[in-house]
Amino acid sequence: MFDNLSEKLENAFKRFRNKGKLTEADVKEGMREVKLALLEADVNFKVVKDFVKSVTERAVGSQVLESLVPSQQIIKIVHEELINLMGEANNKLQISPKPPTVVMMVGLQGSGKTTHSAKLARMYKSQGKNPLLVACDVYRPAAIEQLKVVGSQIDVPVFDKGQGDPVDIADSALSYAAKNGYDMVFIDTAGRLHIDETLMGELQSIKEHVNPTEIILVVDAMTGQDAVNVASSFNEQLDITGVLLSKLDGDTRGGAALSIRYITGKPIKFVGVGEKLDAIEPFYPDRMASRILGMGDVLTLIEKAQQAYDEKKAAELEKRLRENSFTLTDYLEQFKQIRKMGNLEQLVGMVPGMKPGALKDAKIDENALNRTEAIIQSMTIYEREHPAVLNGSRRRRIASGSGTSVEEVNKLIKQYEMMNKLIKQFSGNNMNAKKALKKMKIPFNMM
Repeated sequence: MFDNLSEKLENAFKRFRNKGKLTEADVKEGMREVKLALLEADVNFKVVKDFVKSVTERAVGSQVLESLVPSQQIIKIVHEELINLMGEANNKLQISPKPPTVVMMVGLQGSGKTTHSAKLARMYKSQGKNPLLVACDVYRPAAIEQLKVVGSQIDVPVFDKGQGDPVDIADSALSYAAKNGYDMVFIDTAGRLHIDETLMGELQSIKEHVNPTEIILVVDAMTGQDAVNVASSFNEQLDITGVLLSKLDGDTRGGAALSIRYITGKPIKFVGVGEKLDAIEPFYPDRMASRILGMGDVLTLIEKAQQAYDEKKAAELEKRLRENSFTLTDYLEQFKQIRKMGNLEQLVGMVPGMKPGALKDAKIDENALNRTEAIIQSMTIYEREHPAVLNGSRRRRIASGSGTSVEEVNKLIKQYEMMNKLIKQFSGNNMNAKKALKKMKIPFNMM
């Protein structure tokens, strides 16, 4: 996300970095490039105009022009103004003091309401809530079945009454939730290919009957300016409480994320960053501003690591490392822990100094990662625990079982042996460990 915008802003800031002192003319010339970068990112024109004006007014002050490092001052100002643009803090879902909390999911057809209803249900279930999904999209073919499928994948029940009246279904769902102890209800409403009176009338009726705690608008980030127009229309008709931007991982421009809150006054609460049901993140304006400017996002990276962290397995690994018994089973387990954190390219983009587009010419091969996992899983338990027995015939069998080649099996074993050797050197407090580290290549043949 934001690859193009980040790259163009970086080019604009180079103009400032190349000069020890800045004049007001230098600032205005640089801000013209910033303006073009934002417009090319499909940010709303009014938003761009006001943003550039605000940054320029602050940047031509004596604090910047007389600074020893004016370029850093300008980047700091842009960072702060981006945060103001997107909202100063993360806005969580309001939890009703009297259960259940009712979350009404609305949006156009194809925006991702059904999938993201399940994503939110999964997220809050992991936080100890007991969610219920409600199928109120009775018009789109297979919509109810789709909700049941994603519901089964996250082990969350789905309430439906077939192709009935959506208002009646929503009413009945609330009664069912109250009787059966469900403390969160996510209502998947119907969408249309475009906004019309029938759609809005139905949504208004559901709102009046269920009195939702939250009305979350799901908007496709890849639609750019149209996303802003859709958000404005839904907000006028329903007074939405927040926005969920879907497909943000597929939009390298990011204009919708920078425009919606400014135009509607309603916060972006979540962003969808992939197709999997765990690919959803709370929206933090300050963290997103840092990503856009290539400053990384360490807090989100830490949170992802904590979610993937298994304390019991970590203790077992620590014991094995102390005993110098790091096996291919441990190698596979660590590999799985990293994969649980999410898309590796996105994770790298969160590291400070690594801009979002840093890997655009060196894509991580997810298929290579899958082959590595397949190779180890094709080994017997004894072979994983005692890799020394992996002779030629065993390696051929493993290659055949994993659908890979003997060369790939050999390469993996060599990488494991190098890592195992390094671990033993560190555990022995050997000063040659640093030299061994330099010889290490990227594991799993990621690049």
